[in-house]
Amino acid sequence: MTGRNEVPDTLDAQIVRDAAPLLERGEKMQLTYTVANTARAIGTRTSSHIVRKFGMDGLAPGHLTVQLRGSAGQSLGAFAVQGLRLEVTGEANDYVGKGLSGATIVVRPSPHLAGRARENAIIGNTVLYGATAGRLFAAGLAGERFAVRNSGATAVVEGVGANGLEYMTGGVAVILGKVGFNFAAGMTGGMAFVLDEDGEFQMSLNADSVITCKVANAHWRGVLKGLVEEHARETGSMLAQDLLRNWDVALEKFWQVCPKEMVGRLDHALEAEEAVHRRA
Repeated sequence: MTGRNEVPDTLDAQIVRDAAPLLERGEKMQLTYTVANTARAIGTRTSSHIVRKFGMDGLAPGHLTVQLRGSAGQSLGAFAVQGLRLEVTGEANDYVGKGLSGATIVVRPSPHLAGRARENAIIGNTVLYGATAGRLFAAGLAGERFAVRNSGATAVVEGVGANGLEYMTGGVAVILGKVGFNFAAGMTGGMAFVLDEDGEFQMSLNADSVITCKVANAHWRGVLKGLVEEHARETGSMLAQDLLRNWDVALEKFWQVCPKEMVGRLDHALEAEEAVHRRA
């Protein structure tokens, strides 16, 4: 009788070993690896070690930066915590940021795709499922079921497939491109901004639990522009840079998506300030 086939250890195990100066003495570090799609759940084991040593928020954001080049496997950054920053140049599979818990994930296209990033999927399906905190910036398209049950993460991507933001309860999502059908179904919290360049967004929206309006209030305009600027800095997105160069024109093409039950509880109204004053 033969024994079981040995399962090779994960890249995360190597990261834990290489991050010993951080985990033992709290040193700020940057690590770099080439990655293949057989490497799954990168950052998850490392996050467990971070929490045991420093707690959920004991490290400043980006205290440990892990740079990856290639195609990351499923569940990149699953349950990843504050202090960890994952940067991918290439692409990532399904479940990126599943249960994201404070980390930052940045996915940039390979150099030969940089000019066509918004035409290509760069992260897979079910990204940010059940995320509670953290940030995701991806210069390309996400698959289906993006940010389902997101309750606190902030994300910017350049298009999503069907069922985006389904049952979302918190956080902020900026979609710089087309969305698939049934967008925002059952969304009860958080806020979204969608770039609608071809005027087709409303046909993909499930409006049962949300309302849409143009981005009129100065506060929300600031939130949106700030996230587009951050996306440009983090990913080098040519799309974001183009939008910012002509921001006044681009702003008119965005829809703001807000859950109906949140409208009366917002700290900042959806309407422009002068409209609020007139109503008062």
